Amino acid sequence: MSQPQKGICAEPNLHALYLLFNVTDDDTQMIRSKLAKMLDIFEHYDEEHYEAMVSGMVAIGSNYWSDLYPGLSPRELTPFPDLTCDDRHAPVVPCDLFIQIRADRADICHAIGVEVYELLKEQAELVEQTKGFRYLDGRDLTGFVDGSTNPKGMKKLAVAIVGDEDSDFAGGSYVHVQRYRHDLDRWNRVSIAQQEVIMGRTREDDVEFPLEDRVAYSHSTRTNLVDTSGRPIEILRQSMPYGDMQNQGLFFVSCCKSPKPFMQIQHSRIFGDRQGNYDRLLDYSVPETGAAFFAPSIQFLKRQA
Repeated sequence: MSQPQKGICAEPNLHALYLLFNVTDDDTQMIRSKLAKMLDIFEHYDEEHYEAMVSGMVAIGSNYWSDLYPGLSPRELTPFPDLTCDDRHAPVVPCDLFIQIRADRADICHAIGVEVYELLKEQAELVEQTKGFRYLDGRDLTGFVDGSTNPKGMKKLAVAIVGDEDSDFAGGSYVHVQRYRHDLDRWNRVSIAQQEVIMGRTREDDVEFPLEDRVAYSHSTRTNLVDTSGRPIEILRQSMPYGDMQNQGLFFVSCCKSPKPFMQIQHSRIFGDRQGNYDRLLDYSVPETGAAFFAPSIQFLKRQA
């Protein structure tokens, strides 16, 4: 199998920098060359500062892919799903390029980000930059552990990485990005007991409620889905909290060997079941962006350069 980019299945880090660009230059050969150079930047900092556990990801937007790589397309690449139900909406804000930079040192994330920006600034507009950070023992700012159900070990590869089913794009991953803003004032007025009902798990020790004790509108119920054969519908989350004194939230990143699991989970959260039981966490955490990308293998990016 072609080698996946390190940032797809990397272990959690202390810091992250998420960069989103829109390309303004028609010289696609130049862009392809510069995307491959980013891999060299990641590798350089990983070797020079090995203690920082550097990892990076370069992903190309679903709307921009055919411009950058005409005639070559991942089999399932589709735009971000535009879903609306009542007052719940997952907005679509397409971007051409998504660069994820993670490390255990904030200064290294910054240094890599500066080099990436300098590399791209003549051909692309930076439309968003978000700094993520590890909060306490891997918790979201809501106080609950984030990514509890993430696959572990080698199972990450099985969930996140395209295999021989699409051999031209083996080693790649379908990536979905959303920036959520939390209403923490409202959330913190809810009792911890009720927060646990909404989440479907305990807050202090991160124990999921037994299936029979979970309400239909809990976050756990609406995201832990199974297919018609009873197998779990899984994604690999690489999300991290972000925020300042005024705005806080979660920068959500999903990696998967197919876009379908993410879309099924999104539909379950927003539309809910036939009784209208949607994910009540959405009453307190609202997505403000949404975009779909594909992160090709290292070999693909270098070969196409």
